[in-house]
Amino acid sequence: MRRENRRKNLQTKTTSDKIVLYAGIGVAILAVIVFSLFMYSKSLSDDVKNSTMSLEQMAGLGNNTQNTESASTEIGKTVEDAEKEMNTTNDTNTTNETNTTNTTNSVTNTTKTNTTKINNNTAVSTSTAKETKQEAKKELNFERPVEGEIVKEYAKDNLLYSETLQEWVTHMGIDIKANKTTVVKSSEAGTVKSIKNDPRYGLTIVIEHDDNFQTIYSNLLTSEFVVEGEKVEKGQSIGTVGNTAVFEIADEPHLHFEILKDSLPVDPTIYIK
Repeated sequence: MRRENRRKNLQTKTTSDKIVLYAGIGVAILAVIVFSLFMYSKSLSDDVKNSTMSLEQMAGLGNNTQNTESASTEIGKTVEDAEKEMNTTNDTNTTNETNTTNTTNSVTNTTKTNTTKINNNTAVSTSTAKETKQEAKKELNFERPVEGEIVKEYAKDNLLYSETLQEWVTHMGIDIKANKTTVVKSSEAGTVKSIKNDPRYGLTIVIEHDDNFQTIYSNLLTSEFVVEGEKVEKGQSIGTVGNTAVFEIADEPHLHFEILKDSLPVDPTIYIK
């Protein structure tokens, strides 16, 4: 029994010794690996530092070389060379300033010329526009629609005696003596506004003109020469003299003629020739 226990203890101790031995070997191997890695890392760091220093030294050498060459070049120049360079520089600057001044003057002159042309063109355009406007607003020159004696004057502020009405009345036009069927002509160029039978003055033609003028032709027999809306020229035939005015039926044949300015009656004798 004792032998058996001793044998078991011996086996257990042998196993423990082996484990300790293997563990020691493993630790030693691990230590060697760590040390090797440490040494390699240090060596790599030293190489990097050496390379950096070499690059910095090379850069420093390059700068020194450039400075040396620049200094050597400046020292090698003579006084005459330096004066020539200064004169060349001054000449170049003077030429540039002259060119700049000439360019500025050229631009200024061109601008003035263009401005003058624009002003001249504007003046011509304005003058042309004024002339056109003056032509468009040509003064009207009314003519008698028929030839004959004025038998009844214009009377706005005073009264005239009416044979037909047997009383004193106003008269907003003039009566021009003319035989029946005498051709009536347009007193001025315009547009026929209306052709109507007025209850007082019979068959009547109204023509519109520039500057808000209107002419009225009453006591007509016919209006066969024109229609409403037609443009007529001065002296163009528009109708014939009749005796259709109820308010003037007792008077001898005549043309009752009126001129309106801004829709208000005016004395026709002021405007007709």
